[in-house]
Formats: sequence, C-alpha cells, structure tokens
Amino acid sequence: MALMIPDDILQASSMTEDELKLEIALLLYDQGKISSGKVRAWTGLTVIEFQHELAKRNLYLNYDVEAFEADMKTLRSLSLL
Repeated sequence: MALMIPDDILQASSMTEDELKLEIALLLYDQGKISSGKVRAWTGLTVIEFQHELAKRNLYLNYDVEAFEADMKTLRSLSLL
C-alpha cells in the first residue's frame, strides 16, 4: 500500500518528504504501533541515528520488562550469561 501525501500538505509542513516520513515513523513508534526495527527499515536510519532522532525529540527506547526478560533468556540460551 502506498500513501499519497498531497504536495500542498508537504509544502505547508515546510518539510521534505524524508523528514515527514521520519516524523510519522517516530510518532508511530512512540505510540507503540511499530518497532524500532520497522522505523529503521522504513527510514534507512542506523541504530545510532535512530537513537539520536529519539533524543532530539525527548523520546525513549520502548524497552520494557518483557523485552528485558526475553533478552536475558536469549543470552542464557547462547551461554553468554
């Protein structure tokens, strides 16, 4: 599915297409609707660039207890803990 944004909306926002795409992606991430991996795949950001964009907007990584426990389980299964 492609989303068409009218040129007048893009012009009114005073943003480039890539800037608007990043803002939409970060908004969806902040709302918990898409993952950081999806944001990075869609926008082409590296992990560090993604983290810098979050910091510029006072946003934080969505990393909860469940994710931490899953990471711990993975590390244990790999004998890294």
